[in-house]
Amino acid sequence: VNSDKSKHAAVVNNLTSLSPAAERLRYILSEDDDMPTPTLFTEMDTLQREGEELEWKESARWVKFEEKVEEGGERWSKPHVSTLSLHSLFELRTCLQTGTVLLDLDGYSLPQIVERQIEEGMISPDLREKISFVLLRKHRHQTKKPIHRSFADIGKSSSSTSHAQSRSMNDIADTPSTDQLKNKFMKKIPRDAEASNVLVGEVDFLNKPFVAFVRLAQATTLGGLTEVPVPTRFLFILLGPQGKAKSYNEIGRAIATLMVDDLFSDVAYKARDREDLIAGIDEFLDEVIVLPPGEWDPKIRIEPPKKVPSAEKRKSVFSLNELGQMNGTAGGGGGLAEDEEMPVQHEFCGGLYLDIKRKLPWFPSDFYEGFHIQSISAVLFIYLGCITNAITFGGLLGDATDNYQGVMESFLGTALAGSVFCFFGGQPLIILSSTGPILIFEKLLFEFSKSNSIDYMELRLWIGMHSCLQCFILVATDASYIIKYMTRFTEEGFSSLISFIFISDAIKKMVGAFKYYPINTDFKPDYVTTYKCESPMPDNSSSVSGLNVTALDWSQLSKKECVKYGGSLVGKSCKFVPDLALMSFILFFGTYSMTVSLKKFKFSRYFPTKVGKLSVYICVLLNQVTQCFCKTHNELFHHSGLKTSIKTPTRPGRGWLVMPFGKNPWWVYLASFVPALLVTILIFMDQQISAVIVNRKENKLKKGCGYHLDLFWVGVLMATCSFLGLPWYVAATVISIAHIDSLKMESESSAPGEQPQFLGVREQRVTGILVFVLTGVSIFLAPVLKFIPMPVLYGVFLYMGVASLSGIQFWDRIKLYMMPSKHQPDYTYLRHVPLRRVHLFTLIQIICLAVLWVLKSTFLAIIFPVMILGLMVVRKMLDMVFSQHDLAWLDDLLPEKEKKKKDDDKKKGKEKEKEKEKKKPKPDDSEEEVRNSSFCCPLQD
Repeated sequence: VNSDKSKHAAVVNNLTSLSPAAERLRYILSEDDDMPTPTLFTEMDTLQREGEELEWKESARWVKFEEKVEEGGERWSKPHVSTLSLHSLFELRTCLQTGTVLLDLDGYSLPQIVERQIEEGMISPDLREKISFVLLRKHRHQTKKPIHRSFADIGKSSSSTSHAQSRSMNDIADTPSTDQLKNKFMKKIPRDAEASNVLVGEVDFLNKPFVAFVRLAQATTLGGLTEVPVPTRFLFILLGPQGKAKSYNEIGRAIATLMVDDLFSDVAYKARDREDLIAGIDEFLDEVIVLPPGEWDPKIRIEPPKKVPSAEKRKSVFSLNELGQMNGTAGGGGGLAEDEEMPVQHEFCGGLYLDIKRKLPWFPSDFYEGFHIQSISAVLFIYLGCITNAITFGGLLGDATDNYQGVMESFLGTALAGSVFCFFGGQPLIILSSTGPILIFEKLLFEFSKSNSIDYMELRLWIGMHSCLQCFILVATDASYIIKYMTRFTEEGFSSLISFIFISDAIKKMVGAFKYYPINTDFKPDYVTTYKCESPMPDNSSSVSGLNVTALDWSQLSKKECVKYGGSLVGKSCKFVPDLALMSFILFFGTYSMTVSLKKFKFSRYFPTKVGKLSVYICVLLNQVTQCFCKTHNELFHHSGLKTSIKTPTRPGRGWLVMPFGKNPWWVYLASFVPALLVTILIFMDQQISAVIVNRKENKLKKGCGYHLDLFWVGVLMATCSFLGLPWYVAATVISIAHIDSLKMESESSAPGEQPQFLGVREQRVTGILVFVLTGVSIFLAPVLKFIPMPVLYGVFLYMGVASLSGIQFWDRIKLYMMPSKHQPDYTYLRHVPLRRVHLFTLIQIICLAVLWVLKSTFLAIIFPVMILGLMVVRKMLDMVFSQHDLAWLDDLLPEKEKKKKDDDKKKGKEKEKEKEKKKPKPDDSEEEVRNSSFCCPLQD
C-alpha cells in the first residue's frame, strides 16, 4: 500500500509540471494498444520539370537517418543525422494549423483523396484538374549506380544500373513492380514496415500554399509512389507558388524527420485530430537543441552516433528521476540487487530445485539452437584457448607436482569436467578450466606433502572429497545468496587479477624463450670462414658400452653422438643456436596483432557487411594457418610434454585410480578438512564471481541462471577428478567472457547508418560440449598439433587477457590518471562524481589488486582464497569513505543500502505530495494561446 501511495505521489508531482502539449500526449500514448507501431520508411519527392514534362523525382529518404541524392545524381549520400532549421519547424507547425488534415481516410488511390478534399470544400473546383494533374505525375526513383564501381560492388546485381521505370500513384497493382522487388534496399527495412511519402514542389497556378496531411485507414500500395514495395500509410503534400522552393524543401525535410522520430510516429498513428499532431510537434520542439550559426558549419553532415539513446524516456509521461536510473543504467552498474534471478534464501535445497525447474524447459533448445554458423568460430576460438590453457597449466602443474599431474592429465581432466558441466550445468556458457589460484594451491600442497612425508595423491583425494561435501552443504543451505554482496568492486578486482595472470604468463613464456635460445649477437658475417665446430677423437678413449670408438669416423658424428661417446666439441660455432627466440616473438606478437586486427575488421569501412562478419569467423583459423607456415625448428614445438597414449599417466608408477586408504595415517583423513575449507572458499568465490559476470544484465541472457546447480556439479567434478588424479577445475573468468563475446547476436536488419543492435547471446550447450570433446580428442592429434607453434598459443593467451580488460570500468578509470581533464572521455560517472573521488576509488582498487598479486606470488598464497573474501569486507568499509550517491555511480549499492535508499525516496515522495497540495496552482488556459500565437509564421507572408 505504501508503495502504491508513493507511486501515486510521483504521478501527481509530475502531472503538475507537465505542459499542455505533454498532457495531451499523455492521454494519446496511454491508450491501450497491443499492436506495436510499425517502422516508417519515409521518402521525399520533389516536383521537377524534365523538358516539357513534370515528374516527381526522389530527393531524400529516411529509415532512421537521412540519405540525400547527391548533386551529381548518381548515388546516395552517407546516412547522417538530419539538421533542421528552427524556422522550418515553425513553418511546418503553421502548415498543419492552416492546411488540410485527413485522418483514417478510406481512399484507395490519390485521385480519390483529391476528390475527398473537394467534397470537403478544401480545394476550389477550378483548381481540381490542375492539382490532380500535378499529383498524378509519374515518379522517378533514385536507383541509378555510377558507371565506375568499386571492388565492394563486384558481384552485385547490375540490373538496377538505370533509373527505375516511372509510374504514377494512379497505377494501382496488387503486386509490387519488378523494379521495386529488385531493390536491394529492402534488406535495410524491417518486416511489416509502412511508408510515409512527402511530396513538395512549386507550381505557377497557386497564389498560396496547398498543404495536406493524410493518414490512410489501411496501408495501401499507391502505384510507384515508393521506391520499395512498402505500402503507404501517410501522405504529406505541399504545393506552393514559385520562388520558395528551398523553403518548401526544408519543410518537407522537417516533416520527414518527424515521421521517423519514435515518439512523433506514435502520435501520428494515434492522433484523433489536428491538435494532437500539433502537440506532437510541440513536444519535439521542447527536445530540440539549437546550435549557434557562427560556431558550426551547417554543410557538415553529422555522423550517426554509435549508440542511439532509447526513446523510452521521452515516451514516458513522467520525468524519470535520473538518480533512480543510474544503478545499472546510467551509471553502468549491474543492478544485481534488483535481479529477480539472483539467489535468495529458501528452504532446504530450495535454490537447487528452482534452478533445475528453471533450466529444464530450455534443455531441448539448448541443443538445436547451437547449430549455427556462428558456433563454428566460437568452437574454434575457445578450443584454442582451452588447449593453450591445458598445455600451459599442465606443464606448470607437472613442474609443481613432479609430474603427478601433467599435460596428459590436464587434457583429460579438461575434456571430462568441461563436457559434463556444459551438458548438465545451470549456465553452459561458463567454461571450466585450470586457474592460477588452483595452481598455487596445488604447488603448496605438494611441497607440504613432500616435506612431511605424506602421500600427495591420497591427501589430495581426501581434500577433494571434503571439498565436495562442503560444496553440497553450501548448495543445500542456499549459501550462494552471499553473491548479492559481490558488487562491481569485487568483480572487477577478481577479473582484473585473472586477466593480468593471463597476460603475465604469456609474457613470461616469451621471456623464457630468449633465455633458452639467446640471440646470436656475436655473429659476424665477414668472419664466416673462421666459424667451425669439430669433434676430434679423445686421446684416452678406447671403448664406450662395448663399442670401439677408435673405429668411428669422428668427423661425421652429430653433436649428441660426440658427447655420448665421450668426445668434446671444438670451435667458435659450437655454441651457435638458431634465432628461435626472435622467430618466437614474431609468431607471438603476430598472432596477437592479427587477431586484434581481424576482430576490428568487422567494423571497418572495407568490403560489404557480410564479408566483415565472415572475417570474424575465420580470423582465428586464418591466423593459425598463416603461423603454421612460419613453423621453425621442431624443438620449439615439442616441449609441451603431450603424450600420444592414454594407457598410463604422465608419471610412471601411478595409475588412473587413486585409492583412499593405505598410505597416510588415519588422522590425515580428518585433518584434510582444514585445507579443504580453503579450497572450497577459493572454488566458491572463483565459480560464483565468474557466474555473476556471465549472468550480468548487460549480456541480455533469457534462459536464466543456475548458481546452485553450477556449484553442485563443480562439487561432483571435484570428487571425480580427485579419484582419477586429474586437476581440479572451476569457472575460468577470461575464457568464459571470451565465450560470451564470440556468441553475441546482432540485428540482421538495421537502418542505414545505424549500428546493429545487440540482441543477446546465443545460449546453448553445443559449443561448450564440442570444445571439450575436441580437447579430449586432441590427445590423439599430437602429431597434428605439433604443427601449431607454441608462441601462437601464447599469443592467443595474451589476446584473451587483454580483450577481457576492455570492458572493465576499473581499467577505464586507471587510464584517466594519464589523461588531462579536457581530454578525458565523457563517461557518465564523471558528470556526477568529482574527479578526485573517482581517483581515490580507483586507487583503493589498485591497492587491493596489488595485495592480491603479492599474496599469490609469495608463501602467503595459502590464504589467497580468504583474501578474495576480504574484497567484500573492503567494499563494506567503503560505505564509510564514500557517499551512497558516489558509490551508486562508481559501483553497485549493497542490498541493505539499496533498500534504505528506496525507503528514503518513499518518504520524500510523501513530503512533496503534501507540499504540492498546499501550493497547488490554479489552471490557466492562457499558456496554450500564447504558445500558438508565438508560432504563427505564415508561409505566404
